[in-house]
Amino acid sequence: MRTLIYKRTHIGDPDESGCFGIYCCMGSVRGWQYDAVIGVGGVGREPTSCGIAEKITWIGIRPTEIGTAEDGYPLIVFERFRLLDENGPDFRDKAPKIANRLFSRHGARRLIVESQESAEIRRVLAMAKDSPPSSVAYQSQPRCKRTKCGKRRPSDF
Repeated sequence: MRTLIYKRTHIGDPDESGCFGIYCCMGSVRGWQYDAVIGVGGVGREPTSCGIAEKITWIGIRPTEIGTAEDGYPLIVFERFRLLDENGPDFRDKAPKIANRLFSRHGARRLIVESQESAEIRRVLAMAKDSPPSSVAYQSQPRCKRTKCGKRRPSDF
């Protein structure tokens, strides 16, 4: 399963509805080809203040594009969606090899992972196997609530 793993700086995108891109976060990355997404809190000041540093914050499996956000990139919903935010487990506990790639001194901001770490990916994705779909109706097209990430968290709106 082709899985996008990326470091988040804040909570709120996706929100509890399960729509990835609702606040225009991750721009063109939302349009990449993947079968699942794992959002992991980064290690900087903002993710630490949000309580998400190095935690699994959300999981989405089997994406569907439902429209285009104001930034011109797709809005994505999932057949299985689980939002954990600050309640997520430590990513290093579930996927130590991938965590080392993300959190090393010159670690990647985002990765597409396939077979080389498949056991770790399966372990993380299993956390969402019984989760419901995104709650956004597939025919609806929510609008972006902002155009840039990093200036304010969605809760500040």
